Amino acid sequence: MERLASFSSDPFDKPPCRGCSSYLTEPYVKCAECGPPPFLLCLQCFTRGFEYKKHQSDHTYEIMTSDFPVLDPNWTAQEEMSLLEAVMDCGFGNWQDVANQMCTKSKEECEKHYMKHFINNPLFASTLLNLKQAEEAQQHETAIPFHSADDPPRPAFDSLLSRDMAGYMPARADFVEEFDNYAEWDLRDIDFVEDDSDILHALKIAVVDIYHSRLKERQRRKKIIRDHGLINLRKFQILERRYPKEVQDLYETMRRFARILGPVEHDKFIESHALEFELRREIKRLQEYRAAGITNFCSARTYDHLKKSRDEERLKRTMLSEVLQYIQDSSACQQWLSRQGTCPILGMPTASRRSAPPLNLTGLPGTEKLNEKEKELCQMVRLVPGAYLEYKAALVNECNKQGGLRLAQARALIKIDVNKTRKIYDFLIREGYITKA
Repeated sequence: MERLASFSSDPFDKPPCRGCSSYLTEPYVKCAECGPPPFLLCLQCFTRGFEYKKHQSDHTYEIMTSDFPVLDPNWTAQEEMSLLEAVMDCGFGNWQDVANQMCTKSKEECEKHYMKHFINNPLFASTLLNLKQAEEAQQHETAIPFHSADDPPRPAFDSLLSRDMAGYMPARADFVEEFDNYAEWDLRDIDFVEDDSDILHALKIAVVDIYHSRLKERQRRKKIIRDHGLINLRKFQILERRYPKEVQDLYETMRRFARILGPVEHDKFIESHALEFELRREIKRLQEYRAAGITNFCSARTYDHLKKSRDEERLKRTMLSEVLQYIQDSSACQQWLSRQGTCPILGMPTASRRSAPPLNLTGLPGTEKLNEKEKELCQMVRLVPGAYLEYKAALVNECNKQGGLRLAQARALIKIDVNKTRKIYDFLIREGYITKA
């Protein structure tokens, strides 16, 4: 007798018992001498010695079951098959859903077993993957280091960070709304039938080909975003700001060519230009020292300190000379002070314009929903009640999600004047509508 794997975990996928025509459940018996098709019997018919046509009760037989270990003594073959099917249905990484579908193993057991026997098992290692790793190990290190993008964060759905990432779902490597998101709509009414004419069949094939090209473009764009680390936009912007202003302008100009060069080549190109800029600036500084007759770095530090002092004195003399030019004409002097914003002699700010009068809320929609303090705030910042209520609801909801709210988050959430945002933010904290993070 041998113990063999079953046809499938679903009893409805197996042929019925030849004796009683019932659905087979493991274990069951297969005649080793009859067939094809296989002659299968349930245990009840086998114990009764069921015989049919050429099949005799003394034929050799095999017991069909999957209740035996394959890779792990604590995992049966049936559980191995169920694990693979659950991972295929729920997706890699969703171990809680995989465990719920299996019903016999916990989340930790499913993850540990799958990673040990199907991911890190050297018997299943791909030859192509080994060749690729060997090729990468042979590559020589370049003068400019390059670090690939880290795994993107996994924020809560509909949070501020999730909106900054354009709804990217790291566990699925998909966006909530993909590029050309409604491309599938063109295929929903297409049905290939036998009585289609040649022209109609060719037209349907052409529509499918167009859909495939749109899918390729969607994947190409996602690959560019993923390879260049553009998903975490805030981190990308922080890395970009570490360059000098001139290199940032070049970075902005060359960004459109990043899809052609690839991530490594593009970063090497930008880094090389940043290095060239630093070298040119250093060479210019050394040339200035040489022209001034400086031959050592100790004298160079003294020269830089004196040069900075001279520049500050020159700026003060320039401002004073401008004041003396306009001092005889009061209107011209007032215009010059307005352009400067502060008085250079007294150091006091000058009023360049009159402040706007408070906003009249009479008859404006939403005024009846405000209390007296909120009405006073809307009048002071000149904000209509409807807009204030909308901004208030957005800030309160975000505060409830995050457990607190910072001023920078409030400014990113409502795109209005930063001074108005600060006043609204302080008012809501003072009145207890939101809390500071």
